[in-house]
Amino acid sequence: MSRKLCITSADGQTGHLIAELILTDDTFSSKIAELTLLALHPEKCQDLADLGAKVVPHKPGNVKALTQSLKESGADTILMIPPAHKQKLKLAEEMLTATREAGVNNTVLLSSAGADLGEDEQHPRLREFIKIESMFMESKGLDTTPAGNSPCVIRAGFYAENLLLYNKDAQKNQKLRLPIGPTHKFAPVALGDIAQVAAHVLTGEGPHGLDDRHRGQLIVLTGPMMCSGTELAEAAKQAGLNLEFEDISEEEAKEILDADAELDESEKEYLLEYYSLVRAGKTNYVSTIAFTAITGEKATEPTEFFKTYDAEFKPKRRRLRK
Repeated sequence: MSRKLCITSADGQTGHLIAELILTDDTFSSKIAELTLLALHPEKCQDLADLGAKVVPHKPGNVKALTQSLKESGADTILMIPPAHKQKLKLAEEMLTATREAGVNNTVLLSSAGADLGEDEQHPRLREFIKIESMFMESKGLDTTPAGNSPCVIRAGFYAENLLLYNKDAQKNQKLRLPIGPTHKFAPVALGDIAQVAAHVLTGEGPHGLDDRHRGQLIVLTGPMMCSGTELAEAAKQAGLNLEFEDISEEEAKEILDADAELDESEKEYLLEYYSLVRAGKTNYVSTIAFTAITGEKATEPTEFFKTYDAEFKPKRRRLRK
């Protein structure tokens, strides 16, 4: 049976990449009949519309219209991605309500690894994901909707691509400057790996909806290597980049992030909170068993990541006038 799939926050980096993978890789595209994309900024999804997706504007505050959009799409499966937005919790709650009222059977939530290790006062942005997970899981016990029939939660770790936010600083200083402390470690995960797992889960089928191997699972995904800042810089060197690590203060990190005009303020807050988890030693682990079990592949190593994006970290050469 071909699946009718909906992906929310498709105008964001994560939703966009997952949608593109499903539309262009026959492993997944052959398993879907329709793909509907909900987007706060639908103009950012034109390339996905050109690939065959139906793009629907998501207007915050209108649960009734959101529910109607889901019903009209005929979606039997939804990937809910909380948006990088100051009202993340409210928007996620609206989406969960609409999903219940529309009766979408297969529900997948993309959450954040590490959120369960944060503190409410110190890490409010991280803890938002736990509140969203709690609302998501409540659907399982409701007899008024089939939305909890076939659920799955994917907790994604720190995206390796977040390091690209520091690329201009790295080009200028030849240093990877992060506020993570000198010794503690974390395991950045490639966004492409997250997309692969999400695509497999969303297109897998079982007697209750999702593949029984995925249905009901809480899947934690990190990269395959725990890295201190020094080890991360060493991985970059192995990829041919001349980078040194420098531990910086949270204030300095915020200044670097503030230079990116397109980065939502809530996302900056989330990143700074995650770095504080690293400094506290709460991210000294890897979780890749699920990735290999679901995809049959090995997770992307840090050196591979730096090879893929080497041009982003290399200093720009000044052109000389002739």
